[in-house]
Amino acid sequence: MSEATRLPRIAARIAAWLTPRPPTTARSSERRMEASPPSDTPAGLDGMLELVREDIAAVLEHDPAARHPVEVLLVYPGLHALWLHRGAHALWRRGWFLTPRLVAHANRFLTGIEIHPGARVGRRVFIDHGMGIVVGETATIGDDCLLYKGVVLGGTSLDRAERHPTLGRGVVVGTNACVLGAIQIGDGARVGSGSVVIRDVPARATVVGIPGRVVDTRSQGVREQLDHSDLPDPVANVISALVDELEQLRVEVQALRDNRPRAGRDQEHGDFDDPEKP
Repeated sequence: MSEATRLPRIAARIAAWLTPRPPTTARSSERRMEASPPSDTPAGLDGMLELVREDIAAVLEHDPAARHPVEVLLVYPGLHALWLHRGAHALWRRGWFLTPRLVAHANRFLTGIEIHPGARVGRRVFIDHGMGIVVGETATIGDDCLLYKGVVLGGTSLDRAERHPTLGRGVVVGTNACVLGAIQIGDGARVGSGSVVIRDVPARATVVGIPGRVVDTRSQGVREQLDHSDLPDPVANVISALVDELEQLRVEVQALRDNRPRAGRDQEHGDFDDPEKP
């Protein structure tokens, strides 16, 4: 191929990359769980300032280490990642492809948090520490959600369709938890640290384990959301129940042995009892 034909082809390919085009992913409208969608982002400068105030207030509410709004503004990478993502997502919704991906890549480099520009993120979302968090293209994060370090909202399909999780309002996802596939996590649900969730989770439920299992359906306040040491352990509960049942059976068997009749063969001494003896 000559230089005269190669250069125009390269230029045409670069122009195709930079040409705005709408995202090719489609979102399902089916609602299987009580999962509230994210609130719309307010428009204009006043709306942007309102979002900034809400984000800072959310950090001050959920992180006892945060002492002052200026401190939150300057040294919280989760906050910076959200702001950069909102800019990238705005470009993505306008049909751009390469530019928001570059912004997301810079976001990952600066904060250690990888959020695809196609992901929808609600208001007052708090990312605590955040290093290693990965959010896929068709993921949805509702308002007031709380994500800890290492959380993965990943996909399990190669189809260009909805293939990532949908988190409802007020969902808490613990450290290093993985939520995989086009599943729905209901409002107020909690995902325990290290869990792998591959099925829908009802609203206000607590799910732990690999694979994740629902172990509680109580409503949680802010303090209970942060108390990760209070999560139940279904495996330990089953083992404890088995040990209790085994102990009860041992007591019953011992009682039967103590009350058994003496006639017949003595299993311990190997001889026969004399029925004529008093």
